[in-house]
Amino acid sequence: MKVLITGGSRGIGKEICKIFVEHGHEVLIPSRSELDLSDRESVHKFIDVYKDYGIDSLINNAAINPLSPIDIIDEADIDECFQVNLISPTLLAQGFVGHMKTQKKGYIVNIGSVWGVVSKEKRATYSMTKNGIHGLTNTLAVELGAYNILVNTVCPGFTKTELTAKNVSAEEEKELCASIPLGRFAEPVEIAALVYFLGSENNTYITGQRIPIDGGFTAR
Repeated sequence: MKVLITGGSRGIGKEICKIFVEHGHEVLIPSRSELDLSDRESVHKFIDVYKDYGIDSLINNAAINPLSPIDIIDEADIDECFQVNLISPTLLAQGFVGHMKTQKKGYIVNIGSVWGVVSKEKRATYSMTKNGIHGLTNTLAVELGAYNILVNTVCPGFTKTELTAKNVSAEEEKELCASIPLGRFAEPVEIAALVYFLGSENNTYITGQRIPIDGGFTAR
């Protein structure tokens, strides 16, 4: 199976790539020079190069998370966040779903966020895009079900990644762990295991779902 994974160089994405490779799949991990998700033209060029590659599973993992109160957020940050987190994943699905439809089998896993289930101050743009990516999941699950293409959203909670370290202080991490029933942040490999299940032949009947993997954070 041929798998395209965005944002595969670090954190959750790196572990997703690793688990697919370990199970013998051919994994395409584009560098930013090959695929710049903030540049729509770059996305179109990438699709043109790989349109006949035969992607069987698309994992839309890459994302950015600009933090700002709504009254001072920069418009350029809004534009970039929507482009990277929502528009580019939509274009990639559009560009590579043809092969899946032809073979009547395929997988798309969109990486959402716990902030697409609940939210928090300063995350208006990020939460909008993560709610939007699940809207894409819902529609594609319905639209592509007849072709046996399974589409799901995985919503990680607090995970030990560079992105989380950038946005969460040590003191805040301690406080957040107290609010998580399991009492800790997730390891990237734990998220990757769920993504692998949903984006591989292990998954035969789960589609259209938004699945939090957050140690029980959103259950409170």
